[in-house]
Amino acid sequence: MTAHTLRAVLTTTADALIAVTLAPRCISCDRPLDEPTQGCMCPGCWNLVGPAQTRSSFSGAITMARAGGDFDGALRAAIHAFKYEGRRSLATPLGRLMQSSGRDLLRDAHCVVPVPLHAWRHFRRGFNQASDLAKAVGVPVVHALWRTRATTSQSGLTAAARRRNVGGAFQVSPLLSVRRREDLLGDRIVVLVDDVRTTGATLHACAEVLRAAGAREVRALTAAARDI
Repeated sequence: MTAHTLRAVLTTTADALIAVTLAPRCISCDRPLDEPTQGCMCPGCWNLVGPAQTRSSFSGAITMARAGGDFDGALRAAIHAFKYEGRRSLATPLGRLMQSSGRDLLRDAHCVVPVPLHAWRHFRRGFNQASDLAKAVGVPVVHALWRTRATTSQSGLTAAARRRNVGGAFQVSPLLSVRRREDLLGDRIVVLVDDVRTTGATLHACAEVLRAAGAREVRALTAAARDI
């Protein structure tokens, strides 16, 4: 028996045991999972995730933006489970979705920079979802940004209120020396990564800091996009 065949047998056996003993269900359609070792959302629901139709205008600090899909249906269920239920294994399939939709945006990028959480929110959640996504897109990750204050949730705010809420909330990480900052960001093409883009206020606030730090170009890549 080859190693590949052995792995297939062990995976099939594990799927059968988990399905019988734990009966896990798809986080989107709630049907029993036939292959629970492959993730918490069934292939049928992943196949329902299509290209993003949401369009946002970008100017100034951000030159282009892409999203894995629209923030509804199966993709919304996946992001909710990832972000609020700690299903961190979802970062891998979400990252693949972002790689596919952002292929042109990532092709010549030097690094990706995750949108940071405030230290207190990071402590309460236990992880930064943007950081997990950034690691999954296949481009070197630079933790270049620092969130200087805990902002209120953007949910329910108008576009103008969102801009005010995050204005001045970010700075270059104090953990980067001036020399290191120049090496990583100076004249570089940087891609900001986050989970959901709505008005783009948070991404713009981060992009302005990166441009001021010397980045040649800042782009934005998110798992999903939505309108308000």
